[in-house]
Amino acid sequence: MRIAVDVMGGDHAPDRNVAGAIEAAASAGGRYEVILVGDRSLLEERFSRLLKGLPIEIVNASEVVSMDEAPSATLRRKRDSSIAVAMKLHQSGEADAVVSAGNTGAAMAWALHSLGPLPGVSRPALATFFPSVRGTALLLDVGANVECRPSNLAEFGLMGSVYAEHVLDIEKPRVGLLSIGEESSKGTEVVVEAHKKLLASGLNFVGNIQGQDILTGEADVVVCDGFTGNVILKFIEGIAGHLTASVKRGLSKSPLARVGALLMSPVFRQMRREFDYEEYGGAPMLGIDGVLIICHGISTTKAIRNAVEVAGRIIEEGINDHIKARLDEIHAANLQR
Repeated sequence: MRIAVDVMGGDHAPDRNVAGAIEAAASAGGRYEVILVGDRSLLEERFSRLLKGLPIEIVNASEVVSMDEAPSATLRRKRDSSIAVAMKLHQSGEADAVVSAGNTGAAMAWALHSLGPLPGVSRPALATFFPSVRGTALLLDVGANVECRPSNLAEFGLMGSVYAEHVLDIEKPRVGLLSIGEESSKGTEVVVEAHKKLLASGLNFVGNIQGQDILTGEADVVVCDGFTGNVILKFIEGIAGHLTASVKRGLSKSPLARVGALLMSPVFRQMRREFDYEEYGGAPMLGIDGVLIICHGISTTKAIRNAVEVAGRIIEEGINDHIKARLDEIHAANLQR
């Protein structure tokens, strides 16, 4: 397996991206090679000593996509950017996956331009992870599609179910449709029609769930449009920061509170770990004819390392083959009706 890392993308490029790639390559035990895509002269000057003896190579890219550039503009003007070169390597088969902490819109645009969607998938979706009482909940879409048709939401449920089964090791993942009530008649017209399609999909569909049900673990896979998913994602990120700040303020109020904090420190560490984006690495873009992991712009070394490892797991598990097989099963079942 060869995994290309867009080392020039993100708020802390290239240092943290390269450091994360180095850690991943060093700990992989020969499972994969890492390709650093970026300014060759800069990377060789700064990191050549650290790369010695590791399964890492550098591929030059002369341009960088900034975090505020319009995705469509990068397709026209930044054809030698690090994300574009990384995608071309994937398209040609020289890389089996791409990891990027850069401009999310540009990464998705180049993925669709270079790789296209999987056969049978109308719209790829961006998936992310949330802690829940029962483990981990996979939420999709979180930003790739602002508006969706009912068939898109049904596809998201299928792709999320395949991912949860083969990467998260969840047997018969429970798929829930995010709505404003549990009844099948609740929600927008799109949600009501999506409910019908998911019910007939053969998935382990548990029906509509509400916002609070994400963290209580009522479903392993939660389906929604990208607008709603992105709002939830940003809200949860804000809640995690607010909780941390509130706890710190409370602990500074009295000596007794500080003593209690020492006793509760293992619990606090666990809570912090559960809401820490670094643990999950990045968000896979499901439904493209390839593998793309999109990381947070502020990703640390740990996050990039974990993102590379997630990419490796997706390749090993053959997620795209499983998605195509499941789509073929559904198509064949519909033809027989």
